[in-house]
Amino acid sequence: MSGKLASYLNKDLIEAGCDEAGRGCLAGPVVAAAVILPPNFNHPLLNDSKKLSEKQRNILRPIIEKEAIAWAVSFVDNKEVDKINVLNASITGMKRAADELAITPEHLLIDGNRFKAHKTIPHTCIIKGDGKYRSIAAASILAKTHRDELMQKYADEYPNYGWSKNKGYPTKEHKLALIKFGETPLHRKSFKLIDTQLSLQL
Repeated sequence: MSGKLASYLNKDLIEAGCDEAGRGCLAGPVVAAAVILPPNFNHPLLNDSKKLSEKQRNILRPIIEKEAIAWAVSFVDNKEVDKINVLNASITGMKRAADELAITPEHLLIDGNRFKAHKTIPHTCIIKGDGKYRSIAAASILAKTHRDELMQKYADEYPNYGWSKNKGYPTKEHKLALIKFGETPLHRKSFKLIDTQLSLQL
């Protein structure tokens, strides 16, 4: 798969790929990652995390963390998501992850089409970048696996919402649990949590 992915946008710059996970969730944080890969890094499974199975993502995570020149993951919790909105939360998360890298990148490759310029590091937004550049694909895998791991812990604390399966996304099971059990402290209050149509059907 990763044969299709490009190693870099600017050959002569230290690039960090940035991506996030959890934007569309009703509960839990937005998690962002930034990754600087060696120019020759390759793995046959490497791809956009959404195109991989959970098992494949879990195989890749330790390989990326071991082989990357630098990597970082940041968490923007649900309260901050409510305060600054989910788009700003993903931008803030990606900036924080970039700032936490042990090596300062010279350029950021941002998945998607929206970003607010970093104070010192130039960036390029790439739509569906996680399926185009290895560093963004790697960041998407780290963001997703770190978030899933956290939501699994939260699922043990709040077992009624099916988070071990839905990870906080708005599945029917999750929405029905909200109607039955109400919100937890981890739910995003700025999101429309309960579907009116769904509650009318009950």
